[in-house]
Amino acid sequence: MAHDAPLSPLAPKKLPKMPAIDGVRFATGEAGVRYKNRTDVMLALMDEGTQVAGVFTTSKCPSAPVDWCRARLAGGKARALVVNSGNANAFTGKTGVASVELTAKIASAATGAKDGEIFLASTGVIGEPLDATKFDGVLARLAKEASPDGIVAAAKAIMTTDTYPKVATAKAKIDGVEVTISGMAKGAGMIAPDMATMLSFVFTDAPIAAPALQAMLSKSVKKSFNCITVDSDTSTSDTLMLFATGGAAKRGCAKIADVADARLGAFKRALDKVLLNLAHQVVRDGEGARKFVEIRVEGAAGARAAKRIAMSIANSPLVKTAVAGEDANWGRIVAAVGKAGEKAERDRLAIWFGDIRVAVAGLRDPTYDEAKVSALMKEDKIVIRVDIGLGRGKATVWTCDLTKEYVAINGDYRS
Repeated sequence: MAHDAPLSPLAPKKLPKMPAIDGVRFATGEAGVRYKNRTDVMLALMDEGTQVAGVFTTSKCPSAPVDWCRARLAGGKARALVVNSGNANAFTGKTGVASVELTAKIASAATGAKDGEIFLASTGVIGEPLDATKFDGVLARLAKEASPDGIVAAAKAIMTTDTYPKVATAKAKIDGVEVTISGMAKGAGMIAPDMATMLSFVFTDAPIAAPALQAMLSKSVKKSFNCITVDSDTSTSDTLMLFATGGAAKRGCAKIADVADARLGAFKRALDKVLLNLAHQVVRDGEGARKFVEIRVEGAAGARAAKRIAMSIANSPLVKTAVAGEDANWGRIVAAVGKAGEKAERDRLAIWFGDIRVAVAGLRDPTYDEAKVSALMKEDKIVIRVDIGLGRGKATVWTCDLTKEYVAINGDYRS
């Protein structure tokens, strides 16, 4: 099975120590959805009054759990989150709808949470019905076992082709009181979030109202999860949710309702840091990845143009295979800029690999040194910089190389 893949060479050397978040508890179990002898379902329980925000896939073929979450997000409250791996419950018609309803019913009986405060997510194979009866008994047991220190185990339970659990944490002060933000993510293939196979769940003990939480999340995701790509494919199931338990209020933390409140400055920076860390980990675990690639575009006609050009480069199979082959083939980058559909002039273009300029003014750089560039391409992090030479628009995106292993993993995915 794909989840037995060897650890990505780009994986973090060790997991961070994840502090408990006041007001949230986790538990994991084996429901046998698809995988044998491994956890495949996780339950997060949140204290009464927990506020919630979320962003979801822009796919026109969303999964049943995405529809379920969207419909309940307006309520702004959460008490329980159930996530399974092994089956995405996407493209499953009325069966999929019945499956989420049954899952929520089982979760409600297990936790006492109301229908409108239960959120669901599924990841795995598309098009196969999800047998929600597998959660019967399992969720009731998990509700009893849930503990504050279970976030790493929860991150493991939601893995599919991931080779390691992705977690990140940061602290910030709101009006002098320390709060914590901790999150998890899963994803390794079908990654071109547009929100945002990508699931991510972030928790904080800060007492922040749902509308402010939503505004911060929607803004932060544009600079993190929406700036990564592994293979240009947007999943049916992309879900990123942020839960605020308000547990820090007991320690004197001020309750904040307005996103423009100046006291949120440090919190916003910490949230950006956690989301960018998780997004980078998803790229570092890209299926078969051996190189982490940062693409910086500057001098574009505008910020949107810069992002489109950067994504054109990041999603180019020819650029990504050249990086995999440690070949500084800047011609591939010229081609990707040219096809992006944004303003560009051949004779104003300049391209760098790391600090080495390889092309300028529509020609190969006169000082070009193949040996120097070849040495740089052997590193596991490659920075590609492109100056369009037209304006002030800039963007940074992250991707990985495209290797034979990516083809093998996805060729064998359902077998």
